[in-house]
Amino acid sequence: MALLVLFAGIIFLLLLIIRFKLNTYVSLIITAVAVALGLGMPAAQIATSIQNGIGGQLGELALVFGFGAMLGRLVADAGGAYRIAHTLIDKFGRKRLQWAVVVAAFIIGIALFFEVGIVLLVPIIFAIAIEAGVPILYLGIPMAAALSVTHGFLPPHPAPTAIAQALHASAGEVLLYGIIVAIPTVLIAGPLFTKIAQRTSPAAFTRTGNLTALGTPKQFNLKDTPSFGLSVLTSLFPVILMAITTLYTMLAHGGTLPKNPSGLDNVIAFLGAPSIAMLISLLFALWSMGIHRHLPTPQIMATIEEAIKSIAMLLLVIGGGGAFKQVLIDGGVGDAVKTVFLNVNVSPLILGWLIAVVLRVALGSATVAALTAAGLVTPLMTQSGVNPALMVLAIGAGSLAFSHVNDAGFWMFKEYFDLSVKETLATWTVLETIIAVVGLLAVLALSLVV
Repeated sequence: MALLVLFAGIIFLLLLIIRFKLNTYVSLIITAVAVALGLGMPAAQIATSIQNGIGGQLGELALVFGFGAMLGRLVADAGGAYRIAHTLIDKFGRKRLQWAVVVAAFIIGIALFFEVGIVLLVPIIFAIAIEAGVPILYLGIPMAAALSVTHGFLPPHPAPTAIAQALHASAGEVLLYGIIVAIPTVLIAGPLFTKIAQRTSPAAFTRTGNLTALGTPKQFNLKDTPSFGLSVLTSLFPVILMAITTLYTMLAHGGTLPKNPSGLDNVIAFLGAPSIAMLISLLFALWSMGIHRHLPTPQIMATIEEAIKSIAMLLLVIGGGGAFKQVLIDGGVGDAVKTVFLNVNVSPLILGWLIAVVLRVALGSATVAALTAAGLVTPLMTQSGVNPALMVLAIGAGSLAFSHVNDAGFWMFKEYFDLSVKETLATWTVLETIIAVVGLLAVLALSLVV
């Protein structure tokens, strides 16, 4: 009965978002209430469950996500992302343009959200493609692959960070293992898939793109932007801090810090906490992208304010996903899932991936699909003994699969590259599915050694 209510709830959520065009956050809360009633939860407890879900979801995440948005916008508005892209492309040369785009998009994608990375990189990609005499999509697919992989696999992006928090996984381990999984995934879904797409959808590679879909692109004079080294260091600062903590913990303590750390352990635990790492990184970005460049304080603060405005609704959506997840747990759906799969001979990693895939196809939002899947697999984690960091990556991979017309990313890719719906399905949708499948295979291979 609980699973039937779950399926009905997902269909109801889908109808609210797609058929009735209701705001995703509002739809999630309405669905959470409806599902709670369907599961027989006492009416007096429903509000408490929803509040606990939102609060639990947005506790540390609000800090990490907020600081990450500010850092990314500081790098973008200062021209740091522009400098990274141009420098790498100049160094790699025309013959290796795809590799330059992959590296640039990967570095920029760690610091910036997918949508922001697209807006920053597409004008540069267009200009380089025209100058080099190559199809725009020839560079666009590797760019999209790198941005999508970082969005789905690597903290401090919202989905992997939120799933890691929900599954009590170490953000540092997720980051370290995520990079290992991301590298082959990007190479296969980017440069390799481009060669296949050129044969299967040749018409898409004749398009000239649509810069008007980006609005008015910000213009930069390269000599006025921060240096390449400083831009890269600023973008990767949180990654460096979390990676240092993870490596130290693995080498000095076999992967787990003492419960009551002291001395160097205490300092490492402090620096590696995602919220503290992001705060320190933001302070560094305020200096490197603002004060160091003699920008007035009001201008720096205006950048930060715009960053917060850009993520306000996404934060609410993530909170709504947490409310839905909490209702499923409190209403007994988690136990029902555990019972159903108790004797099923399938890897929990594959199961988490499959649940995320189904939700992604139904709901469109990778973040909502990932959060809901995390809530459903939580009961299975205790009995399976699977590494929580690997489960985060498996769910993250599944949440990217089969992007189609109910996903905003689908329409962004279509409009920017001036494709038809059929061409977008043959390029973008296949690209996202390759990322999901290769990501899962890489996670399964990694599970054999960690």
